[in-house]
Amino acid sequence: MYTTCTFDEAKQKVAALLAEQPGLTVTDLAEKADLTEAEACLALPEELVHVTDGKHAEAICTQLTTWGPVTTIVNSFGSIFEVKAPFPKGKTNHGYYNLLSREGLNGHLRLDLITHIGFVSKMFHGMETHHIAFFNGEGNCVFRVYLGRDKARNLLPEQVELYQAMKKEFV
Repeated sequence: MYTTCTFDEAKQKVAALLAEQPGLTVTDLAEKADLTEAEACLALPEELVHVTDGKHAEAICTQLTTWGPVTTIVNSFGSIFEVKAPFPKGKTNHGYYNLLSREGLNGHLRLDLITHIGFVSKMFHGMETHHIAFFNGEGNCVFRVYLGRDKARNLLPEQVELYQAMKKEFV
């Protein structure tokens, strides 16, 4: 499905990198370990990631619309696009999950191509972070949604609760 290394080898590579540099992003881990982002995410220690099947993508996206402001990120060929706004409501039509926003994030998602979803909780730049990453069959991260923060850069407690509940719901 992805690279030629085994899952155990991927776990060893990721563990070694995290021991040296615990603040690495999943994207950086993947690059440094010569893994896809999905492989790097799946190889994170159990306390940092919960993985669920991609079949839950629409249900997760639907729930995200009630969370308030989040940060949605798309990495594309070395560039990073960020939208800090509530995740928009969507509707499936013509093979796409169409985001129905007049402002902020808008677009058309092929949620049927999502094979794995990772709930990732790890430190980044000295701050606790939680995000949901949506991966396709080639191991690419299609997009990720980070929990929002207040003006003091603290995570929104109500979103942390919703995130923890969602992890338990989608097993």
